[in-house]
Amino acid sequence: MSDTVRDDLRRRVESLLAEHDPATADPVTFHRARFDAGLAWVYFPVGLGGRGADRDLQLFVDELFEQAGAPGHQAELNGIGLGMAAPTIAIHGTPEQRQRYLRPLWTGEEIWCQLFSEPGAGSDLAAVGTRAVRDGEDWIVNGQKVWTSVAHKADLAILLARTDLDRPKHAGLSFFICDMRDPGVEVRPLRQITGEAEFNEVFLTGVRIPDAQRLGGVGEGWRVATTTLNNERAAIGGRAVPRESGVLAAVTRTWRENPDRHTPELHDRLLRLWVEAEAGRLAAARMRQRTSAGQPGPESSALKLAFARSNQQLTGLELEILGEDGLRYDDWTMVRPDRVDFAGRGPGYRYLRAKGNSIEGGTSEILRNIVAERVLGLPAEARGDKDTAWKDLAR
Repeated sequence: MSDTVRDDLRRRVESLLAEHDPATADPVTFHRARFDAGLAWVYFPVGLGGRGADRDLQLFVDELFEQAGAPGHQAELNGIGLGMAAPTIAIHGTPEQRQRYLRPLWTGEEIWCQLFSEPGAGSDLAAVGTRAVRDGEDWIVNGQKVWTSVAHKADLAILLARTDLDRPKHAGLSFFICDMRDPGVEVRPLRQITGEAEFNEVFLTGVRIPDAQRLGGVGEGWRVATTTLNNERAAIGGRAVPRESGVLAAVTRTWRENPDRHTPELHDRLLRLWVEAEAGRLAAARMRQRTSAGQPGPESSALKLAFARSNQQLTGLELEILGEDGLRYDDWTMVRPDRVDFAGRGPGYRYLRAKGNSIEGGTSEILRNIVAERVLGLPAEARGDKDTAWKDLAR
């Protein structure tokens, strides 16, 4: 890491803060200025919110703004846009698409969601059946998507759809940017085990998408989606976090507040999970260093896999520590939250919500295959669907 680059970034941050007092600045105005100064995603190219710096300098810049009390940029509400859509557009988008979408995405003026999973294509994402049919300069899209976070508040979506039935499933897909305000888009709440409707079903009926809103070539949707998925898994399992934070912090707090419930067996399990969580945190830091000049690879699947396993085991342990008190649940009210609140809700919520960690962002079963085949180099499973036309597959 060059000290010269670090010092230059520090000076740019200080200059921006001098011109836009974070205590009084309008958040959108502040973030427009931050984007224009190349201090949004510092590893993006100049002119697209970045400085062309190493990826690991992002945390350094974020910390400078946080210390100054700069306004947040809706990371909870627009996490899909910031962590998944933005890097995908930066890599696969045309110059016009990058100029059109990245700035309002960063400022929070446009909220994004992800239209990938379907009732019959979750773990096997390449089996999606939502159709996009060419009609002049547009595509007409029909289908159903599911498990779509913040769809009820989103302005835009990244969409994976099938454009060719005669090619194998991975080869017949294309990637689009979908306007969620199109009259053919219907969003329905999907209530889950926590009582909340954090996710949605999305029905697409005759949705018209201009070809100018296609990312990558026709039939190259899987290649584009791989960029999205790798960044999603890195965002879930590879974030920079302090030691003993997140779910682990909640469980250790419960342990310290209930000394009368301590047993040697529970103590041993907590220590083992603490060590595993710390190992995962350090592995995530190592991955961020290795990808400082590029994009996350299949290693991000291992981090996401470990994250899901850790959360589920920790939240289960917390209920055992609490005994009968762990059976209580704080609120079953049907709401549509903007974010997952592991810290602000009770142990029962954490336990139930953690069950979804092994599904969202790629199921643990699929991620194990990715780690085995693409990270460890083990022989691939025998599959008969890779070279068969999608229309001929059993469904």
